[in-house]
Amino acid sequence: MRTCLVVDDSSVIRKVARRILEGLDFQIIEAEDGEKALEVCKRGLPDAILLDWNMPIMDGYEFLGNLRRMPGGDAPKVDFCTTENDVAHIARALHPGANEYIMKPFDKDIVTAKFQEVGLI
Repeated sequence: MRTCLVVDDSSVIRKVARRILEGLDFQIIEAEDGEKALEVCKRGLPDAILLDWNMPIMDGYEFLGNLRRMPGGDAPKVDFCTTENDVAHIARALHPGANEYIMKPFDKDIVTAKFQEVGLI
């Protein structure tokens, strides 16, 4: 079964993402900040990461940079997930290696389409 790491400081967002992604046959791992997500990735890289931008301790941008520098860290497909919608934020997310960008709030159709675009489903 494919795995998806859901990284968001909001337990509500993690719960919604879990419900959607389990419906797409993903096993879900959760982390509430980038630091905890990095620890998860050191134990084993997931197939996909749904990554929040703004989080305490380590934000999504810093996490992504660290992930991509890890051995094999270029493999997981990363979808940044945030309320920021200006072109500068999107470019900043894609520059360090995000594969796609999802706007909050999201639903099953949006997540499905974005995961299809990056070849996860």
